[in-house]
Amino acid sequence: MELDDIRAFVEVAEAGGFGRAGQRLALSKSMVSRRVARLEASLGAQLLSRTTRGVALTEAGMEFKEHADRVLAELEAARDSLAQRGEEIVGSLRVAAPLSFGMTHLAPVLAELAVRHPRLAVTASYSDRFVDLIGERFDVAVRLGNLADSSLIARRIAPINAAVVASPAYLERRGTPLTPEDLVGHDALLQGQEAWSFRDGRKLITIRPEGRFKADSGQALVAAAVAGLGIAALPTFLAGHAIEAGELVPLLQDYPIPEAGLYVVRPPPASHMPGKVRALTELLVERFGGEPYWDVCHKAREAYRTRMGT
Repeated sequence: MELDDIRAFVEVAEAGGFGRAGQRLALSKSMVSRRVARLEASLGAQLLSRTTRGVALTEAGMEFKEHADRVLAELEAARDSLAQRGEEIVGSLRVAAPLSFGMTHLAPVLAELAVRHPRLAVTASYSDRFVDLIGERFDVAVRLGNLADSSLIARRIAPINAAVVASPAYLERRGTPLTPEDLVGHDALLQGQEAWSFRDGRKLITIRPEGRFKADSGQALVAAAVAGLGIAALPTFLAGHAIEAGELVPLLQDYPIPEAGLYVVRPPPASHMPGKVRALTELLVERFGGEPYWDVCHKAREAYRTRMGT
């Protein structure tokens, strides 16, 4: 068996087709097909069944892919181990990151990573959609929120805090909500049909707000809130500058939104963290770890009260 044939098979299985696998491998579709056919001939077994929608793994293919994944993972680990014998990080790093946080906070970190390691090629993909790390061949992802259970390996870097905010003009026009229940009847700025949760001591209060303005970008919701279109629940790393400038006012401070987190997420195995992923993780801890500097609401509220003379 040729290693390139095994790699071609794994790519086809994960991409769901020869064309998409060829794009990942920078090979023609016919070349990928020949490599898979050669592997099947050497094994004496059909690994893939061709369908109208693409390809699917046969029973033999599923069994062989488990072994092939381990082989490729071990080879990658061996190559990484040899490459990182010195202080220099070499190779390529593909990073997936959320759009708003990625552009405002992560981009400078990745630039610093590239400066520190001149032989490391960094490719970043900024998107708020869910990214399949394994299927899309990313080395690592930076994610915000509360992670669902999965086979991925996660490292929590820092807390992420959020606040309910509105513009002074909106509050003057519509009144200031004092409890989560008061949000009912207000115009909410939303990403979809999400619920908002608040802590009242040990009790968790969940509200399903309604509104006519929706956007899949946190920055767009900040702009809408500043324009006075409604009340938004936003991470403080996005809303902080507008709060400090007095363009937005933090609300419901006695009912905090449950804390989320900033995570670095990577594919298994847990026993081996590539040096390039370790370098990024350490830099994120250096920049964002320790005290949760994200929460600017208290400082901003006091600045707002000072300006208003209260």
